[in-house]
Formats: sequence, structure tokens, C-alpha cells
Amino acid sequence: MSFDRSIKIAPSILSADFANFGQEIQAIESQGADWVHIDVMDGHFVPNLTFGPMAVKAFRPHVKTVMDVHLMIAPVDPYIDAYAEAGADVLTAHIEAGPHIHRTLQAIRAADMKAGVALNPGTPAEAVAHLLDLTDLICVMTVNPGFGGQKFIDMTSKIRSLRSMIGDRPVHIEIDGGVDPSTAPLVVEAGADVLVAGSAVFKGGSVNDPDVYGANISNIRDAANGVWA
Repeated sequence: MSFDRSIKIAPSILSADFANFGQEIQAIESQGADWVHIDVMDGHFVPNLTFGPMAVKAFRPHVKTVMDVHLMIAPVDPYIDAYAEAGADVLTAHIEAGPHIHRTLQAIRAADMKAGVALNPGTPAEAVAHLLDLTDLICVMTVNPGFGGQKFIDMTSKIRSLRSMIGDRPVHIEIDGGVDPSTAPLVVEAGADVLVAGSAVFKGGSVNDPDVYGANISNIRDAANGVWA
């Protein structure tokens, strides 16, 4: 993965057809997805249960871009090697999920993945001030984690603080939650460059009608880049 700050759209397959993940991943990539975002939930750290390492490993052959794995689990450290073996390119852990996030980020990098750290809406930007040189991505949650389709929570002031703190470090700012053409410009203007979108990408489309995915992705990207129809 080479680093650049161009806008990247990362559809969350939490909103895809669960019976058809392989074709869904191929469809969104063919329609312009830059990354594929996989939300791992444990029913403990968040009130939902989704994918384990074996599922992520099954997704890997279908992902030709970047497999962006977001761990909403606690603890994280015992599962780092399993997600590395499953093929994650980026592995993101929540700062709230354990007492030793510094060690967690070290372990993710040692397993040859890019290391991400996620911040819940109630966690301030300053929480990552001493982690920036161990971090490749900061995921700002703009919903409370656990479910797709939630209403966007305005975290633009936090994004601006992070953008200032990061300076010229090669660190992405990712936004997860409620991203659509109306909210994408707000977070990009504040400094974000990776936009996770679930229902806003998958709504109205299917593997039999993938052009809808492409239109949805283009609408988010155009809005983020300030291009209005």
C-alpha cells in the first residue's frame, strides 16, 4: 500500500448481501471501490456479532484492492495473528478496547499489517497524541459502533484536531458512520481522506444490478471532492 491523501471510498460489506459476499465484493470493486471495509464485532465490545478470522480469510481471494479490517472486539491482541493470516492489509483496533493500545499497534505492525486506531464519538482526539508514530490510520467513529445505518454524529472538530496533530506524517483519517453525499464534504473539508460507507453504497443495487453501486460510489466521491450535479 503506497500512501496518498486522495479520497478513498471504502464500502462496508456489513450492508452487503450476506449470502453472496464474494460477488458483492467483486461488484463494488468493479464499480470503483478503493478499499473493502470489514466490520468485525464480538457481541461484547459492541452489541452485535459479525465476522471472525475464517470469514475474513474467505473474503480475501475476492478482494483485489485493500482489505480494511475494523476490529470492534475486546480483547484485540490474542486475535492479531489470526487476522494477519486471514490477509488483512489494514487492521484497526479501538483505543477503548484495552489498556495497552501502544503494544497493540506495535503487534499489528510486527505482523506486517498497517496499524489503525479507532476513536468512539466520546473519545477525544488527544487520546492518540502519543500514538501517531505507530499509527497508519485513525478511524473516527461518527456513530456509536455496533450497527450500520445509524445517523451521522458531527465529529468535524475532532477531525480538524487530528489533521493538525498528524502534520506531515503518512497517516490516513478514516470516517466510519453515516457517510453519504451530504456528510462526505463535511468530513473531507475537515481533513479526512478515507470514507467508509455501507448503506449509502449498497442501497438500491445488487450483484445483478451493480451499476447502482457505481452511481452511489460516484455520488459520494463527487460530493467529497466538491463536484455537484
